[in-house]
Amino acid sequence: MTLQQLKYFIETVKHGSINKAAERLFIAQPSLSSALKELEAEIGQELFIRTPRGISLTTDGAEFLGYARQVVEQQSLLEQRWLNKTPSRRLCAISTQHYAFAVNAFVNMVKKTDAIEYEYTLREARTFEIVEDVKHLRSELGIIYKSKFNTQVIDKLLKENHLLFHPLFTAKPHVFVSSTNPLSQKKRVSLADLEDYPRLSYEQGEFNSFYFSEEILSTEYVKKDIKVGDRATIFNLMIGLNGYTISSGIVSADLNGDNIVAVPLDVDDDMTVGYITHKDFQLTQQAALYVTELIDVIKAYDVDVKV
Repeated sequence: MTLQQLKYFIETVKHGSINKAAERLFIAQPSLSSALKELEAEIGQELFIRTPRGISLTTDGAEFLGYARQVVEQQSLLEQRWLNKTPSRRLCAISTQHYAFAVNAFVNMVKKTDAIEYEYTLREARTFEIVEDVKHLRSELGIIYKSKFNTQVIDKLLKENHLLFHPLFTAKPHVFVSSTNPLSQKKRVSLADLEDYPRLSYEQGEFNSFYFSEEILSTEYVKKDIKVGDRATIFNLMIGLNGYTISSGIVSADLNGDNIVAVPLDVDDDMTVGYITHKDFQLTQQAALYVTELIDVIKAYDVDVKV
């Protein structure tokens, strides 16, 4: 087993295709395919499920990827320390529900990166897609929430996919509204106060289950309901239509200005936000730095921090 084989393996997983990986590595596709098969033969395990549409990792492959990334990262650190080589290109991918604090932490993480080159990915995605991203290691971690309503379903889904949930904080539900909305002047709002305003929520595509909703209390019937696909649109509709959405109460003035405010919602419920990881994969140095930045951002707010 060689470092070259490990690097080939990591690049192939990254692109989900032997052809695409070969193009990026500037080697012939048959050569890459042969190197990967030799690696599998040497360790006595199949690492990939190969189909006409591409490749995906086996359970053994997912576990092997964690070790391979650590070995390559440590080799890079050794070269930097003892051979004075230029730091290697940093890689990190994060998937998250639509949270401003997740973007804040990402910004801080990038600013603190000391690498000359890096390639980072931040995906604001649907709940099921986040689980799939982490399951297949397209992302190192994903940020989702659990509540009394969805915990049983989410926990079952995570267990089936060999994923772990790490709590970050627990918060009471808040209503996000425009600063010009009459509700923004209230100290607290009730569900009755919301009746005449459009409810805004993130659509979940083919997995449009109440259990995968990003908004707590998603089963409550409302007269006016609008589903959107991205955070910029939901903020625009808060301002343009006096709409509202329900979330954690953490809103970033640095990223969103003073146009959006959070008002406590008078309900007996709460939500625990956390990040998910693959149980067989240890976070890389860069992903661990992102988690540190997440915790630092969260501590600035009045929430029950769990870490």
